[in-house]
Amino acid sequence: MNDFTYRNSELYAEHVPVRKIVEKAGTPVYIYSHETLLRHYHAFREAFDGYPHIICFALKANSNTALLKVLAKEGCGADVVSGGEFFFAQESGIPPEKIVYAGVGKTEAEIEYALRSRILMFNVESSDELATIDRIAGKLKVKAPIALRVNPDISASTHPYISTGLKKHKFGIPIQDALEYYNLANKLRNVRVVGIHKHIGSQITKVTPFVDALKKVLALADDLKSQGIEIKYLDIGGGLGISYTDEEIPPHPRDLAKAIFPLIKKYDFTLIMEPGRAIVGNAGILVTKVLYLKKNSKKEFVIVDAGMNDLIRPSLYDAYHHIQHVKKNNRRLTPVDIVGPICESGDFLARGRTINHPQHEDLLAVMSAGAYGFSMSSNYNGRTRAAEVLVKGREFFVIRERENYKDLLSGIKIPAFLK
Repeated sequence: MNDFTYRNSELYAEHVPVRKIVEKAGTPVYIYSHETLLRHYHAFREAFDGYPHIICFALKANSNTALLKVLAKEGCGADVVSGGEFFFAQESGIPPEKIVYAGVGKTEAEIEYALRSRILMFNVESSDELATIDRIAGKLKVKAPIALRVNPDISASTHPYISTGLKKHKFGIPIQDALEYYNLANKLRNVRVVGIHKHIGSQITKVTPFVDALKKVLALADDLKSQGIEIKYLDIGGGLGISYTDEEIPPHPRDLAKAIFPLIKKYDFTLIMEPGRAIVGNAGILVTKVLYLKKNSKKEFVIVDAGMNDLIRPSLYDAYHHIQHVKKNNRRLTPVDIVGPICESGDFLARGRTINHPQHEDLLAVMSAGAYGFSMSSNYNGRTRAAEVLVKGREFFVIRERENYKDLLSGIKIPAFLK
């Protein structure tokens, strides 16, 4: 559910016409709904009410600090995968004791930064990483709280690029080896074992993979307890999907809670969840303007000012985003390719999409773009990155200024011999 609806044939974001936002912020522009963001966060919080838990929003989905502040004020934590994301979380008011740190390639500087900040725990991905954390914690004279990310070898039935829970993936420790790794971690002087972590993928549209993976993880927790290793935090990861089109309707957070509560009720864990897309995906849209129309013997192209540098999911995953006119019309329905300005054949937002025939300077809304939109954007082809706007009721706020050409030179230094 989202707060982007038509009124008298005009698309609104909450109570603000999208057209009015474009007049102020230009295009391309990401527009987020404050109400949708809160409602989706509350859906998780209420679903798991009654069992100790921390909801750690996955910053990889969207790391704009204005949006993070909205969630922080509600008591939300953070799931981070880099020093930069850890910095964003802290700058947004999320306390370090509610931040978990995942990712296969944590640098020594990032580990030290997180330890000095007293992070809740690291989700450790390898024995090499474990040894590095132990060494750095010893240097700092602290105990590093860790969970091991175990790979349960469960298929998430999602796109292969965003599936992470099979043996062939780079993530985590094979669950059959986890007991050995935990015993190793438990013997290290500067490490404190506090949790188990698993994450099997993204855009998962069924509860079954979560349940199957959790059963394996709980069996591991039982084995650990029998060997005197007590687990405080059970991190079940994220990955709950959203509706982009007519695919199977993903489960609601309460469906997930209903499925896993019977499995965990006998355990004295604090449950950690890492939703990202499920909170912010349908809370945002990308608005783009039609620049040109082009037709050849085989197809018709609609060239817009947003490209794969703004929203790479269609090019990267062949992902579907519904695209609609900001101003409804009754023009003939036409199959078109909606493409961007980037010099790549893979630069498209939609291919073979039937839509009321666009015209020059029409505004088009790319729906469900709140997750993995701006956070994956780039300056490829020298393109400036889009503005971002937050709508709250009848007001809207620019929460990221559109880049200008001088911004593209930020950080570049010219050697003296070239001056």
